[in-house]
Amino acid sequence: MTKQVWRWILLAGIIFAFILIPFLLFGETIDLWTENFIEETTAQPGWVATILSGLLMLDILIPVPSSLVSTAAGFLLGFTRGLLTSFLGMTLSCLLGFWVGGKFGRPLAQRLVGAAELRRLEGLMGRWGDWAIVISRPVPMLAESAVLFAGISQMSISRFFWLASLSNLGISAVYAAVGTFSANVNSFLLAFGGSMLIPGLTMMLMREKQEQ
Repeated sequence: MTKQVWRWILLAGIIFAFILIPFLLFGETIDLWTENFIEETTAQPGWVATILSGLLMLDILIPVPSSLVSTAAGFLLGFTRGLLTSFLGMTLSCLLGFWVGGKFGRPLAQRLVGAAELRRLEGLMGRWGDWAIVISRPVPMLAESAVLFAGISQMSISRFFWLASLSNLGISAVYAAVGTFSANVNSFLLAFGGSMLIPGLTMMLMREKQEQ
């Protein structure tokens, strides 16, 4: 492989490390705290919505179990408020990740791969970026990576915002519906299972499409 390819591999490795290392260090602790909060909360709906939205917003920086949190929003708050809570948190997370990618990721990318390769990335994101953002949203790791690369490539913020928002709205509606149904049958276990099933099915569909 050429030196340029190795530089791209190094850049991708740094971005995945940015996402993966907090998961390895703090993932289990954050998962446990989140599950305990959801199961034992007696807080007012407004406070619950604030905490859940805040967790989802920070998902780009720390290993928040976002599918569980979004499903819990429907479970604890009902469909409409759960949808809005999930949508707000996920969209703020996207905007934060886009800013981090542009502010810190782009200078790093320019140093590692050079201006010419960075322009090539901009061209690729211009051609395939819409699909990358929309399709990856329910998939852990890929979702965060697509957001960071969108910021690195300086995708139009208005274009990014609408793509991420529409995708987040659809995903949040599904999670909120699963959570609300689980609350109606009084089963947190069902909500937990649903939160794991949705990203799993998405990854299976993506894999089948790649193999075709």
